[in-house]
Order: sequence, then C-alpha cells, then structure tokens
Amino acid sequence: MKKNKFKDSALIIIDVQNDFCSGGALAVPDGEAVIPVINAVSEQFAFTAATQDWHPEGHVSFASSHPGQSPYTTVNIGKAPQMLWPDHCVAGTSGADFHPELNTDSCNMLLRKGTALQMDSYSAFFENDRVTPTGLAGCLHNLNISSVVLCGLAIDYCVFYSAMDAVGLGLSVSILKDGVRGVGVPQGSVRRAVDELKRVGVSFV
Repeated sequence: MKKNKFKDSALIIIDVQNDFCSGGALAVPDGEAVIPVINAVSEQFAFTAATQDWHPEGHVSFASSHPGQSPYTTVNIGKAPQMLWPDHCVAGTSGADFHPELNTDSCNMLLRKGTALQMDSYSAFFENDRVTPTGLAGCLHNLNISSVVLCGLAIDYCVFYSAMDAVGLGLSVSILKDGVRGVGVPQGSVRRAVDELKRVGVSFV
C-alpha cells in the first residue's frame, strides 16, 4: 500500500472510459472533465481502485440485443428492470479502454464488471443481482479500510449504485463532487441520485 496521509481511505474511480467520454458510444456530457480532478488527488490515498465496464458482445444491457427496443428505454429481465443502452465498452475494444489522460499509475486494483452476458453491473461492489460480489468489498476489508471516496462516471448510475452499496456495507462514503458527471437520463436522474445519496449520509467533498 502507498504511504500517505489517507491511511484508512480508498479512492474508487468509476468507469472513466473512452465510451463514456466525448466521442464515445455512450458519452456522458462533459465526462472527461473529471479526469484532471481525479489525477490531482489519486496519489493521496492509501489504496486506489479503478473500475471498467467490460461487456461481452450482445450484452443484456444493449438495446441491440432486444429486437424492437431503443436505447434509454427500460425492459424487464426476469423480475428486474433493465435500462437499455447503446452498445458500449465491449471487452477488448478501444471504447472500453480507460481514457488516455486518466493516470492509472497509482491504482492498486483494476476491476472489470458487467462481464456476464445476461447480467449488468453498475456497482463496483455487486453485480445487478445485488448478491454476487465483485471482490472489492473483501479487498477493502482485508486492508482494514473503512472509508471510501468515489468519483467518475456516472453519478446517476454506476457511481450512485457503488455509493449506495458502500453505505450498505458499513463504509464511510464520500463523493468527490467535482470528480463526477451524470448521464441525465431520464430527466432529473442526477438530482434524484444526489438527493438520495445525501439522504443516506453520503457526503460530497
């Protein structure tokens, strides 16, 4: 572990990938603006992890996998609702790569999620079935890390679910407010996400 003043804290960088930045298949408005903010702080933490969406072709979250459906609509997969997206972050493609300006040299852990064909994964901690762990929680527990700061893309989806899961795991959770951006679909999703996060005790720093 790196030696620095945040000895009990981890920085979790969520999905700062080409497909979520300008020109990408699922570009988050102003998404790349988070990069200099994240780069400025990433070496100040005891532990840093970065996640990547890493989907197989034909992933269940792709609208193209559901004939007659369009991106940004919701369908039921079993008993669970699934937002449909444009094809994005397909494993091994340039769109799934970290943005080239993101400094990952300080990362202790790189975590790929959404790798199962029939299951999406927003959270850095659990797949969308809400029970299958990614391994991040166990890693933090083994390192005696009880506080996390989240940043990246997007505040109304993957950052939101990661933060909610972190709260549920008993971690102290903060979000780097200048280090996140939102999809904004459906309208008002960013405000609802921020309000809910504040309601459960997440701080914005």
